[in-house]
Amino acid sequence: MDPDEKAPTAAGHAGSETMPRGFFFDNTRCTGCRTCALACKDYHDHGPDLAFRMVLDYEGGSWTRSADGTLSQDAYAYHISIACNHCNSPVCTQVCPTGAMHKDDLDLVWPDARKCIGCGYCTMACPYHAPHIDQKLKRSSKCDGCRTRVANDQAPICVEACPVRALDFAAAGALAERHPDAVRSIMPLPPEGATDPNLFILPSPAAERAADGNGRIANRPEAGLA
Repeated sequence: MDPDEKAPTAAGHAGSETMPRGFFFDNTRCTGCRTCALACKDYHDHGPDLAFRMVLDYEGGSWTRSADGTLSQDAYAYHISIACNHCNSPVCTQVCPTGAMHKDDLDLVWPDARKCIGCGYCTMACPYHAPHIDQKLKRSSKCDGCRTRVANDQAPICVEACPVRALDFAAAGALAERHPDAVRSIMPLPPEGATDPNLFILPSPAAERAADGNGRIANRPEAGLA
């Protein structure tokens, strides 16, 4: 769909109250294969410098040598697949001076290209680094939850592509019911209070160990965070 076109209206949602939608991510399943990110790039025809979904590699722990010379370690590593969380309190919409960044009738957040002036405030405000300034078009661009697919009762392309079914997408209430043990944030993501994200994560044992915050993002340049 051309970015200047209006958002589709989902069957059964016209004239009804919107409901928050978001992603579930199973941190215990993710292998860091990047299939989700590559499928997204292919679906949106992105070049090498633009990605709506990214995978973070988070590592931590260390090793010690005992008096008898033996070594022990508590190292850990895990992966996080992350995109826009279509937050309940999206700071990107709050700082947008033209109203381009908005929530549509599907409760999905995306920028209206007809209003966007490419100021970059949304990119600076979002703690998840979801919006990007398209350097060719000089305007904001980001994950819109595959709104065209969602309007046709299809899952976002990243969810459909995941080979280990580590991703899911649905109404936030349904995700909370399906995954009662899910949390809203793991390291190195910001606390949920920042934007009240519609993100549900089943943490791995490694992520629980990383709660002290002493780990690091090992692929910052790849994720555009360098």
